[in-house]
Amino acid sequence: MSKVRVLVGTRKGAFVLTSDGKRERWDVSGPHFAGWEIYHVKGSPVDPNRLYASQTSAWFGQIIQRSDDGGKTWMQPGTPAGEPTTTPDGMPKAESNKFVYDGVPGTHQWYDGTQHPWEFKRVWHLEPSLGDPDTVYAGVEDAALFRSTDGGKSWHELSGLRKHDTGPKWQPGAGGMSGANVHRDLGRGRISYRRWRQDLEADQSRAPFAIHSRSNGGSRPLRAPHCDASVAAGCAVYAEALGRDAQRRCGRIMARSQR
Repeated sequence: MSKVRVLVGTRKGAFVLTSDGKRERWDVSGPHFAGWEIYHVKGSPVDPNRLYASQTSAWFGQIIQRSDDGGKTWMQPGTPAGEPTTTPDGMPKAESNKFVYDGVPGTHQWYDGTQHPWEFKRVWHLEPSLGDPDTVYAGVEDAALFRSTDGGKSWHELSGLRKHDTGPKWQPGAGGMSGANVHRDLGRGRISYRRWRQDLEADQSRAPFAIHSRSNGGSRPLRAPHCDASVAAGCAVYAEALGRDAQRRCGRIMARSQR
């Protein structure tokens, strides 16, 4: 009989729920990181035992946690084994907790309409690669897309999203400018993944996100926002900036795609 696993992030820690295919009885592991806000927990499709978690606190900041045994034990990827994971004053210590915007961050629109510096706050979404358990994408606040290719030890921004010329007009909503949602293409797989990854790296001036239309079953290519070339619907990796300007733009594109 098949097994089911549910990864749950809460304001009081993370939980791993497992059951058989009937889902009548559940085994609950946790809370992991009790008392911490867990914004996202995600497993690798390549190695189900590889889990990534975004652990955050308004006081201690952002911490990336990784498990290689399905959640039984956890570690901060950037901290060598045996070394303390915090500084003497209790702050997180690890290369895996450093999310630095590429180049000069610049500004975006603030709640009152004035310009405000881009400031990293937390990781909202973690999306492991379809083909490599050590490659994982992070959608962060303020809205940007980062990638790690060493299992979460270090992170580098894919800056095309944030550096688009509409970036200074992006404005946070009630929950902040809540990062980016990163999605995988389960249908097109590795080919479209490579293509989109190359687009991100080759031309950082183009906004690295596309809109997937469910209305046409993904059969019709859609034009990515602010992008000169058509991108196949359901590209393997895309991000949606969740600021107000991007939400309106995405809504218009989705409406046109359904006509």
